[in-house]
Amino acid sequence: MRADPLRDPSGPGWGAAQRVLHWATALLVVAGFVIGLFMIGVPMRELLLKFVLFQIHKSFGLLVLLMVLARLALRFRSGRPAHAPMPRWQAAAAGAGQAAIYALLIVVPALGYVVASSSPIRIPTLFLGVIPMPDFTGANRTLFDALAPVHRWLAILLVALAAGHALMAVLHQVRDGTTLRRMWRG
Repeated sequence: MRADPLRDPSGPGWGAAQRVLHWATALLVVAGFVIGLFMIGVPMRELLLKFVLFQIHKSFGLLVLLMVLARLALRFRSGRPAHAPMPRWQAAAAGAGQAAIYALLIVVPALGYVVASSSPIRIPTLFLGVIPMPDFTGANRTLFDALAPVHRWLAILLVALAAGHALMAVLHQVRDGTTLRRMWRG
């Protein structure tokens, strides 16, 4: 009886498109988070720099949202390789952590878009610096004041969960020698 390659931990790893989207998403999340921390501290006298950083941050967020939707479509179509051998509780914890990361990868950029749309300071969102994006809400100080801190704290939670995910991948790599190889080379 031949093993199912999607459920056999010794079988193939993630597909090429899944791997590219995973690493590109990770890179954009980290870069967007760092830019987000930096951009809020740029003084208003450096308005052009502040504007550019906000546009990059917003574009990265929209790209993350698009990539995650593509990742979910690929995962639905292609499945996923089996987890490395581990106790059932660890597999359940890994699944819950990954579900939380996926949820935050959708919620944080979507919430950021609503925050940008509701900002009392009317600055357009230019996707990739050139494509104007519509505002869903228009200026709304109450909505902005309520959602901006939620966006910030959920972004911090996303980065913390992603760091834990990366740490666990490294620990599993040390233990089984295949985890990162399957995510890097398939």
